[in-house]
Amino acid sequence: MTNAFAPIGVGLIGASPLNPGWAMAAHVPAIATLPDTTLAGVATSSPASAAAAAAALGVPAYSDPDLLIRDPAVDLVVIAVKVEHHHRLAAAAIDAGKPVFVEWPLGRTLEEAEDLAARATRAGVRSFIGLQGRFAPAVERVRELVSGGALGQVLSTCLSGSGMIWGDKIPQTFAYTTVKEAGAGLLAVPLIHALDALAFALGEVKHLSASTAVQRPNVAVLETGEVLAATAPDHVAVSGTLTGGALLTALYRGGPVHDANLRWEVNGTLGDLIVTAENGNLQVADLELHGAWGEAEEYAPIPLTTPESRAGSGVGANVLRTYRAIVHDLRTGDSTAPDFTHAVLRHRLLAAVERAAATGRSEDLS
Repeated sequence: MTNAFAPIGVGLIGASPLNPGWAMAAHVPAIATLPDTTLAGVATSSPASAAAAAAALGVPAYSDPDLLIRDPAVDLVVIAVKVEHHHRLAAAAIDAGKPVFVEWPLGRTLEEAEDLAARATRAGVRSFIGLQGRFAPAVERVRELVSGGALGQVLSTCLSGSGMIWGDKIPQTFAYTTVKEAGAGLLAVPLIHALDALAFALGEVKHLSASTAVQRPNVAVLETGEVLAATAPDHVAVSGTLTGGALLTALYRGGPVHDANLRWEVNGTLGDLIVTAENGNLQVADLELHGAWGEAEEYAPIPLTTPESRAGSGVGANVLRTYRAIVHDLRTGDSTAPDFTHAVLRHRLLAAVERAAATGRSEDLS
């Protein structure tokens, strides 16, 4: 697998053309784009979908994911299915000694994430987590400007975003996310994706308070009209401080608004930055970056000086950039892509938000 001349064979769990989801939308195109990766096989949930995948993708397809994991042509196992299946499948990949890339969240609970991180460490298996927002060119540029001192001392940051699907209607594919125990709602997915990118650019969250609410307890399924009793929060507000002393405020709400669905401000002693997007899910959004310094009265666009090889747009662009980092890490032994240990850090942040909201007490993460 570390042979610099051989493409890395990717085994993708969750790639069904009969019910196409994130694996088909983002992972399959990314694997096909990179010369250092090849789709070695896929696994789906039924013989019918496996047959359809084999015909559509031209690779071996299994209805039993364990067969894919054990396939000798598979060098990297990628898990892009519902969160409830992440722990078992990732554990199986680790037991097989295969590097494994799991979409965020790593598990339904902090305990599941901690267990997988410990397993990977004990087995000496490389692990990767799908927190791809950090690879967005705008996020990387914010990090560069802040670390280079262009803003002076960062005083505060304010983030507001929309989890686009958690309004009063939801597509059937995502209906399960309205249940809190599924571990894939607005709090776990768009909020933590956004806070991971924020922490990558500005520093870790040190201290926080939080509130959550189910503002839309009855949610209709778009395709059927069935009304679901939602238990997962569709609004969350977080306030706190970062390790460098900057104040943090973050609000995520379910459903889109009639303006930019993502707005992230960074305010410093020398200047200010603003990141915006039409899509409120930072990790898949095409982000625009503007800044202002000195006596300027308006924000001006900031060029994103990303090498051409890392350019791109669309919902899967950051997944492609993540694969590029994973290939680099597997080839060199470097650690540029976040791993399961980092995933545990984010699950602890998620758990702290949940505890703070439930108890009304602040949480110290330092």
